[in-house]
Amino acid sequence: MTTALALLALLSGCQTLPQSTDNVENEPITENTTTAPAVPVAEEQTTEVVAISDVWQRLRQQLQMPIPDKKLIERYRQWYIANPKHLQQISERAAPFLYLIVDDIEKRGLPMELALLPIVESAFDPFAYSPGAASGLWQFTSPMARHFGLKINWWYDGRRDVPAATDAALDMLEYLYNKTGENWLYAIAAYNTGEGRVLNAVKRNEKASKPTDFWSLSLPRETERYVPQLLALADVIKHAEQYGIQLTPIDNEPAIQVVDIGSQLDLAKAAALADIDITELQRLNPGYNHWATAPKGPHKLVMPSDKADAFTEALAALPKDERLNWIRYQIQRGDSLGVIAKKNRTTVDIIRSVNAIKGNTIVAGKYLLIPVSLQDAADYPLSAEQRVIARQNRNASRYSSKYEVKAGDSLWKIAHQFKVSSSELANWNGMSVKDTLRPGKVLVVWHQTENRKGIVRTVKYKVRNGDSLARIASHFKVTVGQLVKWNQLSHEKYLQPGQMLTLFVDVTRSDS
Repeated sequence: MTTALALLALLSGCQTLPQSTDNVENEPITENTTTAPAVPVAEEQTTEVVAISDVWQRLRQQLQMPIPDKKLIERYRQWYIANPKHLQQISERAAPFLYLIVDDIEKRGLPMELALLPIVESAFDPFAYSPGAASGLWQFTSPMARHFGLKINWWYDGRRDVPAATDAALDMLEYLYNKTGENWLYAIAAYNTGEGRVLNAVKRNEKASKPTDFWSLSLPRETERYVPQLLALADVIKHAEQYGIQLTPIDNEPAIQVVDIGSQLDLAKAAALADIDITELQRLNPGYNHWATAPKGPHKLVMPSDKADAFTEALAALPKDERLNWIRYQIQRGDSLGVIAKKNRTTVDIIRSVNAIKGNTIVAGKYLLIPVSLQDAADYPLSAEQRVIARQNRNASRYSSKYEVKAGDSLWKIAHQFKVSSSELANWNGMSVKDTLRPGKVLVVWHQTENRKGIVRTVKYKVRNGDSLARIASHFKVTVGQLVKWNQLSHEKYLQPGQMLTLFVDVTRSDS
């Protein structure tokens, strides 16, 4: 492991973490081995063991963190109580993965409150992507993900691989717990803002002879709100029945199984072998960015538990040369490996490897063997490419146009050309400002076309307690429909305090 100083800097860009009481342990159950007179069978008392059938029940029985009387905790508690459909929807989304997370936490002996972290971080959406370039159920940033062993490349993003990211997140939480003096409240805060800020806040209070409990620390506002939100959520889930919250039951048994497939496999072929829909397979395997698993691994697929055995048997019977679809491509004048790779939705490295090519030299008229998708791109609806297209289409309106990236372009250069910011351009296209642009990529650019004197600007708005779509839309003089489209919401979805919304506002309007 790297030095503490290196980790201190690295963790400063981290996301959020859960907490628990310091060193809370259950009293051990001891057995009296002293010989005693035999007790008549009729007088023996037996305790009936009731099987737990719902993962939520299993989870709530292990929530033990104290809930202090704090205003922010009460505010978040009341929001969850007032918006019961929010947790119902999350329960449905969590169904494939919650058993796995709860089971892993139990095996490690960690506080069960940690299982609620994905609710606060991503609302249990593995495809969630934050403006700060954090991704996945556990909202890892790229540097932190790689540090804790997750691969990220063109084919695969381990931050969205739920089993792999769960292991990495729990590793990170254990690390933070140990580095912050075995204090779970500190560790939760450190997951959000970095261990350096938390430890420095503690040192400042010590130097000023102030209390050093979490509630006395001066931390970023987001962090000061995150910990109360998690505690409020834990309290509401623990006492769901008392608060009138109905969580959709999740069977207390494995819903998924990780299958070792050995080598690269087309997702359409995998779905057919498992007798499930491609979309369902992609929802269970959101770490794969494109139409197949990664050539160099990980060679694993998450399958529904009831399909895993049949899939494994069918895969074993599949000839290896049928795992992927192959074409024989004749090189054309003007072709390059990059152009050919883009045209066939693959990578230059794959073409080089399959055809034993060193360097970039290719000869017109010669043939290349290229692995390609079994089905059309649109048939893999949750691939990275299709998700971006769906996002751009949802945002399409009279205020937007499309721009095709050219060689030599950069996000900054295009943004400057259209008089917008790089962060705006990245947000509109589901990117990070650090993402690499490839020639031929199509970007959506927002601008005012109807009224040349108008100026449309991106506004970031943080949802407050009591906010509704109608209220926010009215304040910014936009429609609820526009809010829904811009933020990929549904009219039924409840807003959450602290949630960030993106709005495109004509700042020249007199009534704005």
